[in-house]
Amino acid sequence: MKAKIIVTPKKTVLDPQGKTVQHALESLGFKGVKEVRIGKFIEVELAGSNKAALKKKLDEACHKLLSNPVIEDYTFTLK
Repeated sequence: MKAKIIVTPKKTVLDPQGKTVQHALESLGFKGVKEVRIGKFIEVELAGSNKAALKKKLDEACHKLLSNPVIEDYTFTLK
């Protein structure tokens, strides 16, 4: 199975990289950009077919290693 994980800064956390990209887009003529948030995309290939067990392990991996739960949120899909 393949997991697709997206990690982004929490809405309450300042995202300086996102602000830089937002200003760059505006300077290039892209008007109306309200906000840009920069995150990470992680793809993981997993062995096994028990979706519930894999989701539990993946959630643990995201919480312990792939994100910083104090300042980041994560979502994932498993297919």
